[in-house]
Amino acid sequence: MPVQAPDKETVTSLNRLLQGEYMAVESFNTFIARLQDERVKRTFQEIQKQHRANIEKLAAYIQAIGGRPEENLGMKGIMSDMKVNMDLGREATTAEIIAKAIEGETQGVNMAEKVLRGRLDDRARDLAGEILHQDRASIDKLKSLL
Repeated sequence: MPVQAPDKETVTSLNRLLQGEYMAVESFNTFIARLQDERVKRTFQEIQKQHRANIEKLAAYIQAIGGRPEENLGMKGIMSDMKVNMDLGREATTAEIIAKAIEGETQGVNMAEKVLRGRLDDRARDLAGEILHQDRASIDKLKSLL
């Protein structure tokens, strides 16, 4: 029996989400390295851990449907990392770091909403919806730190 080719639109959409998750992990590396407050740092680490779990789920599903996960951020990741560092400057306060993290998580919500508007299979839609829900919860956690 021939193997069905993966749905290109689904793979492309999920890879877009995957790239966003990788950028989130990288941004949180920057944030965590700059934070002094241990309570805030722990919350950031929890959120980062969730993004890492999302990467695992997305990559596994992309492979399961016959696609190839795009796991190299390349220039996009370098530019994103530079922007985060430039926006924060040398002496960013905890509140400024939290605000920048909220901004990034909000971009994640927007990306997940955009992906959900596309043509996806049921499992891909569930995954994108789950990530959207988690990003919204992360924003609430971050706001509670302010």
